[in-house]
Amino acid sequence: MSLLQSPLGRFRAISAIEGISYVLLVFIAMPLKYGLDQPQMVKVLGMAHGVLFMAFVAALVLSMMAQRWPLTRAAALLVASMVPFGAVWIERTCAAEQAD
Repeated sequence: MSLLQSPLGRFRAISAIEGISYVLLVFIAMPLKYGLDQPQMVKVLGMAHGVLFMAFVAALVLSMMAQRWPLTRAAALLVASMVPFGAVWIERTCAAEQAD
């Protein structure tokens, strides 16, 4: 089965892309804006990250319903997405669950 054929697989894919956008925003775009006075990258990456975060939340809700996760697990995944490189932890925990 393809990764994108299940709600959990789609969640994992969106989580990875959203995590990359967040890391780029925090570690590249923000230093460019505040260190070199170049805000253009924040405008572009900020918008992309915002859209991806909304997709992440939607995919999280769909996965939560499909996997019958308790609200505490979904909340932990949501909090992890707000930490730089939190997508790595999300991927590890969800990959182990999908492998079972």
